Amino acid sequence: MKKEQIIEWLKEANAAKLGLLWKLADDVRKKNVGDDVHLRGLVEISNYCIRRCGYCGLNAENTSIDRYRMTAEEIISCADEAVNYGYGALVIQSGEDYGIKAQWMADVIRSIKSRTALAVTLSLGERTDEELALWKKSGADRYLLRFETSNQQLYEKIHPSLPGKKSDRFAMLLRLRQIGYEIGSGVMIGIPGQSYEDLADDIECFGRLSLDMIGCGPYISHPKTQLGRENSEVEDMQGQQVPNTELMTYKVIALARIMCPLANIPSTTALATLNTENGRELGLLRGANIVMPNVTPIKYRSMYEIYPAKACINETATQCHNCMKGRILSIGRTIGQGRGDSPSYKQRKSV
Repeated sequence: MKKEQIIEWLKEANAAKLGLLWKLADDVRKKNVGDDVHLRGLVEISNYCIRRCGYCGLNAENTSIDRYRMTAEEIISCADEAVNYGYGALVIQSGEDYGIKAQWMADVIRSIKSRTALAVTLSLGERTDEELALWKKSGADRYLLRFETSNQQLYEKIHPSLPGKKSDRFAMLLRLRQIGYEIGSGVMIGIPGQSYEDLADDIECFGRLSLDMIGCGPYISHPKTQLGRENSEVEDMQGQQVPNTELMTYKVIALARIMCPLANIPSTTALATLNTENGRELGLLRGANIVMPNVTPIKYRSMYEIYPAKACINETATQCHNCMKGRILSIGRTIGQGRGDSPSYKQRKSV
C-alpha cells in the first residue's frame, strides 16, 4: 500500500467505505494468523522511571504517586498464575527503572523458564546491549520497545532524551533483532502536532522493520504531566492534526495488519478504556489477534497509572481472565494455545 493510499484511509469518514477496510484487514488476519486469539499475561513489575516523558504518569517528575517495585517471588507467582489460566506468554513491563538490575532480572527470567513453558516478553525501556544480550541468554524471547512516532522532532517533545544520551529506538530495535529477540514496537495515535503524513510514515515503518508485534494505542496524557497540564485543545494544523480517537485507532490497527500480515497485533487496554462496552472486540474484528489480561497483583494496579481511568484497574486476574475469554468467544474466535510466536519470526528462524 502506497503512502497516499494510507493517508486516504486515515482521513476516510464514510462508514460504508471503512467497512471495506475492516473486512480487508480481517480477511488478511484470518488468512495469515488464523482465528486464534492468544492471551498474554501482563505483569507491571515497577512504576519507577527515570524518564521525563511529557504525557506519562510514571515520569520521574510526578511526585504524587507511590512508587513500587515487585519482588522476584511476586513476579514468579504471577507467572505461575498465567500458566494456571492457560496463557502462553508473560509480558514483563515497567517504567525505565535502572533499579531493576540486569543480573537480578536474568535470575527472574531463568526461574520462570525453568518452571514454565511460557514465552517471556520484556518491555523495560532502553537498556544496554550487554543487558539485552544477558536477558536473551537467560531465556527471554521477545522485546517490546515502541518508537511512538517516526517524527524525530515530535518524539523529542513527548519523550526527551536523557542528559548526554540520544534516544535512537530504531537502532535499538535492529540490535534487538540481531541479538535474536522477536521484536515488537508501535505508536501513539493523535499526539499533539502529529499529522496524517507523520502517521502514514509510522505505518510504513512497520513494514520496513518487518515487526513481529505491533502495538497501536490512542494518545492519552496524564494530568500530572507537562502535556496534560497544557491546553487540551490541539491546534488544528489546517485539518492535518490526527485525532486521538477510537475510530482512528481501529484504522491504524487495520492498516498495520495489511502492512504486516504475519505480525501479532493486540487489541489494547487503551481501546477498552475508550469503549468499555466492546472496544477490545472491535479491535479483534479489525485486524488484531492478541489480548493481554493483567495478572499484576491488585495492590499495585492503581499505582501503574500511565494515563487516568484505565480500564479493568480493579479487576482481579481471575475476573480479567474470565472476561477476556468470554469476549473472544462472543465474536466467534477461538482461544489460542501455546506460545503464539509470530509467524514472521518463525519464518526468519527457519531460513
